[in-house]
Amino acid sequence: MDDYQRLPSLEAQPTTTRREDDPQYSDDPEFKKITQSLSAQLFNLTSNIVKLSNQVALLGTKRDTERVRERVHNLLEDTRSGFKDVGEGVKKVQAWEDVSPAQKYTQQKLSREFQSALAEFQTVQRSALEKQRTSARAARTALEEQQSSGNVAASGDQTGELQEQEQLRLAPQSDVDFQDSLIIERESEIRNIEQSVGELNELFRDVAHIVGQQGTQLDMIADNVENVRTDAQGADAELRTASRYQKNARSRMCCLLLILSAIVAVILLAAFLG
Repeated sequence: MDDYQRLPSLEAQPTTTRREDDPQYSDDPEFKKITQSLSAQLFNLTSNIVKLSNQVALLGTKRDTERVRERVHNLLEDTRSGFKDVGEGVKKVQAWEDVSPAQKYTQQKLSREFQSALAEFQTVQRSALEKQRTSARAARTALEEQQSSGNVAASGDQTGELQEQEQLRLAPQSDVDFQDSLIIERESEIRNIEQSVGELNELFRDVAHIVGQQGTQLDMIADNVENVRTDAQGADAELRTASRYQKNARSRMCCLLLILSAIVAVILLAAFLG
């Protein structure tokens, strides 16, 4: 139980900071190197998520440009690749054997940070996916209308998506072909995001499963320790009871011996006097 009681004291320490003066709380070099690297990668991924969220917010607005979409694409690719690498590293760390209390804490903290960052990235990915779908549908509809009915006039204030539709309606055939290729690229990007969301969901479940198994094992250890303590307390109570009974038995025996001695003394005295 002492190890579990000491874990909360580590909360104030960074993930990679350890009490080097205590052998029980010092990491082996390989474990420390891996966890430090994973922590650094998670920090970079979190920064990428912030940048990606800002760019995704521009999709479907007047500030939506091909440059914005290129940045979104690159950030999505880099971030999803980074999460796959970190996820494998986290699974390796979770499977580490014979860990100290500090290493166990590092395992738990690293898995929590990974799951939290991945969940945030998945939210941003789904937002990008929905906006990409909306944009692709609008562009495809506008292109089909232009091809079937020619130019259609439009007026008034327009959002980025409506402007894109109007440009497609008024564009010459060469531009229409170019826009068609862009729509195909966007649809391909949509499929990539959908696949990425599925793969990262699987990775999230894998890590959560490993963490859940470890939590079950810790609960079993805690239960066993508690059971041992309860059994020890029960045994102590039984020993105390037995000791008390033994003392009482000795007291009764002494009383009987005294009474018997008195009776014998009286008989001997009577015989002597008679």
